[in-house]
Amino acid sequence: MDSRLDQIKELLKKEGYKVTSQRENILEAIADNRHDHLSPDDVFDIVSKKNPEIGIATVYRTLQLFEKLNIVYRINFDDGFSRYELNLGNENHRHHHLICLKCGKVMEVKMDLLESLEEKIEKDGSFRIVDHNVKFYGYCNDCISKAEKKTEE
Repeated sequence: MDSRLDQIKELLKKEGYKVTSQRENILEAIADNRHDHLSPDDVFDIVSKKNPEIGIATVYRTLQLFEKLNIVYRINFDDGFSRYELNLGNENHRHHHLICLKCGKVMEVKMDLLESLEEKIEKDGSFRIVDHNVKFYGYCNDCISKAEKKTEE
């Protein structure tokens, strides 16, 4: 992960942006919590503990810059919030997500079973796919277990 963070810092410099302590703190917060799909407010809460002078506007601007430079992906789980995920630079496609309708928990699905479908779509030559995004909605095991316990009582 450290080499990826170093690559990102080099990218910022190459694109003419300074690697400020605020940008480093935001990058580290996203990297350290990469499985949590952080909102800007989540990032702010994490970073402000280390750097109390940082403002929420700085977090939003930095996330927009990181998205523009393809450092992070912005994800919408249809809950009214944008969430961010670090682009690890080693995936051809983003992974898919499982979203619990009860508790809001988000889990990642690493397997990509849509590659053969993409190949079939592209084979006729009328469309070139560069990415896809799939979200599955349902109930996590914790919520299912809680519901089953309630019905047993």
